[in-house]
Amino acid sequence: MTTLQPVQPAQPYQPQPQQKGWWGRNWKWFVPVGCLSMLLITIAVVGLLVWSIFSAVTGMMKSSEAYKQGIARVQTDPAVAARLGSPIDASGMPSGNIQVNNASGDADLAVPISGPNGDGTLYIVADKSGGRWTFTTLVVEIEATGEQIDLLAGHGPP
Repeated sequence: MTTLQPVQPAQPYQPQPQQKGWWGRNWKWFVPVGCLSMLLITIAVVGLLVWSIFSAVTGMMKSSEAYKQGIARVQTDPAVAARLGSPIDASGMPSGNIQVNNASGDADLAVPISGPNGDGTLYIVADKSGGRWTFTTLVVEIEATGEQIDLLAGHGPP
């Protein structure tokens, strides 16, 4: 004969606490860092794009014949050399606009220049027709005095 053992009361079911996954443990720092990273990458891409466009436009202006002829004229003008000293360099980024379509076009530029004795701005207004630039304005304004030197006055065609 078999003897029955007294039944022990059942323990209530207590599931083991489930361990959190990587996301559960790290989301509080990952979300802000991820958002900040995306923002910084976007700013960097936009900044690089703007810088590339700015460099391309500036390079186009500096490679134009109107710009080159204007700078050459400034560097050889004795009146400008007397005020700014020699050598005279294009010291900054040109501003304005230039449009060239094959043998025709126009330019309206302001070019910062500098020499050992001071700074100034070269103003260029020119039209291109038949492949040749004709200057209507080629003036240097001396920064310190506001004096303007007309490079077209008393000179032959540039």
